[in-house]
Amino acid sequence: MPAKIAFIGAGSLGFAKRLFIDIVNKPALRDAHFALMDVDEKYLGYTSKFVERVINEQNLPTTFSATTNQKDAIKDADFVVIMIRTHGFEAIKAEYDIPLKYGVDQCIADTLGPGGVFRFLRTAPYIESICRDTLELAKPDAWILNYTNPMAMLTWMSYEMCPEVKFVGLCHSVQGTTQELAKMINVPYEDVKYWVAGINHQSWILEFKKKDGTDLYPRLREELPKSKYYEKLPADVRSERVRIEMMKHLGYFVTESSGHNSEYNPWFRKRKDLIEEYCGIEWAGESGYILKLYGTNREKYEQELKKQFEQKEPIDFTPTVEYCATIIDAIYTDSPAMINGNVKNTNLITNLPYGACVEVPCLLNGHGINPCYVGELPPQCAALNRTNINEQGLAVLGYKEKSRERIYQALYYDPLTAAKLSLAEIRAMVDEMFDFETKQGWLPDLK
Repeated sequence: MPAKIAFIGAGSLGFAKRLFIDIVNKPALRDAHFALMDVDEKYLGYTSKFVERVINEQNLPTTFSATTNQKDAIKDADFVVIMIRTHGFEAIKAEYDIPLKYGVDQCIADTLGPGGVFRFLRTAPYIESICRDTLELAKPDAWILNYTNPMAMLTWMSYEMCPEVKFVGLCHSVQGTTQELAKMINVPYEDVKYWVAGINHQSWILEFKKKDGTDLYPRLREELPKSKYYEKLPADVRSERVRIEMMKHLGYFVTESSGHNSEYNPWFRKRKDLIEEYCGIEWAGESGYILKLYGTNREKYEQELKKQFEQKEPIDFTPTVEYCATIIDAIYTDSPAMINGNVKNTNLITNLPYGACVEVPCLLNGHGINPCYVGELPPQCAALNRTNINEQGLAVLGYKEKSRERIYQALYYDPLTAAKLSLAEIRAMVDEMFDFETKQGWLPDLK
């Protein structure tokens, strides 16, 4: 039978188009049925037109349906792919603006810290409902593939609230970082192999080698720190002042961009001079970059969306490096493959807490997603991961217990917030965020 693949949040055309093209590039999946679902009919319509055009241009046997009903999309699905963003630009703006009043200067604010924790609280009820609908309505062995941030907290929450669910969190930071490292030292990406583990947006490149076994870390450690802002690197390589500084002191390169990473520790964003030195370049940690990323000019944004299915030239059918299609193809055809996925730590990384959400190599085949044993991370790397896990775990517990007090506690231990504020100041900031977002109807009921 053709696979049924549900896209929840399909109005996110940027993500939906990439994943759709990736999947139908797999020969075994070209006759799949895609159930496109979004609560926004207009944006769902954009994605539907795009999918229809690709099917026609490539003469594919693929079929699709579009609905605003989540249960209809998930019913009898083999795979459920989540790409939702809840409550729009105003919520994102509030989660940047309010902490900034208290001196907490965020860049992306979607993974950790005040922005990450409140985005988690806003999003968790929707993810939980998708998990429950999948258990009730989808095929018995259906997998959920989640792309929505904050990845670690939402994945952790999902297996806490719905232990039976088959759920993996996906990101492109492992592929993106390893590609970037190869480019930085001018080594063809197809010639490298790597072993990466840690937590989402803070996994460690534990091994980076040529396929002939040559260790490339000596070159990374020697060459990358030479230029303060790396003007000599290729133009499409972003400034990586933060991550290279972390490698100099911790010994290993970390995944995700410098802009993100500047928020996950106490070192780079606590003083104006440090922000200017390490984060003063766009994408390298610019204050409030999240607002620029999403933007306020929705009319221009919609024009760009329309261009993607109204353009005269054929739509680019080249697949991306996202893991989604690889996972679906490997499980559906029982073909072995490898990815890095976000899963429950069942002693996979032995010096990180049992039950936390970790990002580890995973073997794929007809049995599903099979996480690999990693063992101990370098102690200094595990130590930084644990600071983030402390916050994530308390936030998840706050949602599970419906406890406002746990959310205060989560942000007491946020590395950046704790570097800036006293306990009383953190509590006042959290109160203001709760008050504002509760009035908007964005939050679950916490006592």
